[in-house]
Amino acid sequence: MSDGYRRFLRPEELSRIGKLEVRARHIVEGFLSGMHRSPYFGQSIEFAQHREYVPGDDTRRIDWKAWSKTDKYYLKLYEEETNLRTTLIVDVSESMQFGSGAMTKYEYGCTIAAALAYLLLRQQDAVSMVSFDDAIRSMVPARSKRNHLHALLATLDADAPKKKTDLHAILRYVAEEKTQKGMVVLISDLFAPRESVFKGLKLLRQRGHDVLVLHVMDDQELDFDYSGTTKFEGMEELGELVCDPRSLREGYLAAVEKFLAELRRFCSRNLVDFQTVRTSEHLDAALRHFMNHRIGMQQSVRN
Repeated sequence: MSDGYRRFLRPEELSRIGKLEVRARHIVEGFLSGMHRSPYFGQSIEFAQHREYVPGDDTRRIDWKAWSKTDKYYLKLYEEETNLRTTLIVDVSESMQFGSGAMTKYEYGCTIAAALAYLLLRQQDAVSMVSFDDAIRSMVPARSKRNHLHALLATLDADAPKKKTDLHAILRYVAEEKTQKGMVVLISDLFAPRESVFKGLKLLRQRGHDVLVLHVMDDQELDFDYSGTTKFEGMEELGELVCDPRSLREGYLAAVEKFLAELRRFCSRNLVDFQTVRTSEHLDAALRHFMNHRIGMQQSVRN
């Protein structure tokens, strides 16, 4: 396996995000002591596996026989106390190839996916991944062991962006495939028919999933800060346009704001966590802002 995947998870990024925690807002069919509690806690009697003790765990669940043999603290986990399952859905369509700065949207989206996978696996949560354009490009099944990260990153590295986006079909597939409630994180520029995006996200919520959308956009797509005669090359078979961008800027920015407003409004109404992130934004700042927003929503729901 090539070391190319390492560009999506740099050591300096890990040092920044290491203290962040990924938390699910809704109760899911999963368990992580002190964070993700299963609605079936205490009902199962079938032993599944051990998990190493971490500060904050219930000491009453320590397996003292295992301690006597290993001199380490382990908890007993039962069948209904499996970890939270998270599915990362990463857009690798052609429009994600655009970039005016240090990273394209594709590279930035892959970096976000890698960081979230690292955080979740560190919490011993199970992570699966789906990459897509107009169809599913690759799938990695859910695993919770830390060495699973290599398989996830290798998949990201292997996917060169191309083709159009068919979000509704992809989200419908995930909703039908993931029968156990969990967390679904969509990382995309959302360049697809609005109604198809909304139908797909609504279906995931109807199936009981905790849905997060990280909307990746390049600075120029949000600011349109071009000057002079410019040739714009359309992606996903949209052709070319030569024009003076200053004459288009006002109308373009109004259309973008309408697009973003519709996304925010839909997500707010359907309890979907949504955030637009710029490719120029530092990864730790983007994730920290997103986590703070989710914690605020958690407190609002409890109140």
